[in-house]
Amino acid sequence: MTTIPDQEEQIRQSHAVLIHQVVHACQNDTAKQQLKPMLDMATQQNWHELVAAINKIVAGDRGEDLLAPLDDEDKVIIKSILLGLQNPASLPDVNQKADPTMAAPGLASMINAACRGDAQALQAASFMADQMTNTQGDMRQLGGIMKKLIDGERNPDVLTKKMTANGKQLVIQLLDELAKLTDQ
Repeated sequence: MTTIPDQEEQIRQSHAVLIHQVVHACQNDTAKQQLKPMLDMATQQNWHELVAAINKIVAGDRGEDLLAPLDDEDKVIIKSILLGLQNPASLPDVNQKADPTMAAPGLASMINAACRGDAQALQAASFMADQMTNTQGDMRQLGGIMKKLIDGERNPDVLTKKMTANGKQLVIQLLDELAKLTDQ
């Protein structure tokens, strides 16, 4: 069995709901309507290439040429969808809790870029926050504080209200990673 690099696995986990929805829509015509709002939101976030590739997959295209116009993150999502269609056991677990050691550096990098005016990073953070707020627990809370983090809030007491110890640990690690990036 091959192992998926940590960064790719983090992307898969971050987009697990979307990946599952697309696979389900490919196998069930009524699920296509449930997928539509998610794709509309992705389009609003300017994820046009990803949405185009997903629409092609839902229409039956399974070719490698789907990956050509995509950035690295979108490629991971599309590969996960295609693999999930072939082997449903390969799909990321939508209920798996994020590993703070995996999440913090990636999130910090994206938030830092968004803080510096990177439009793509801001769109990605916004899309991720929307997905996170559709989950439960600490991930939902983290999705809710993404805008505060991008706007520069760094007070852990403000950011970790209503979080469990694990959620607080993730936010502290995220703040530590942001501080490292700011010091560079």
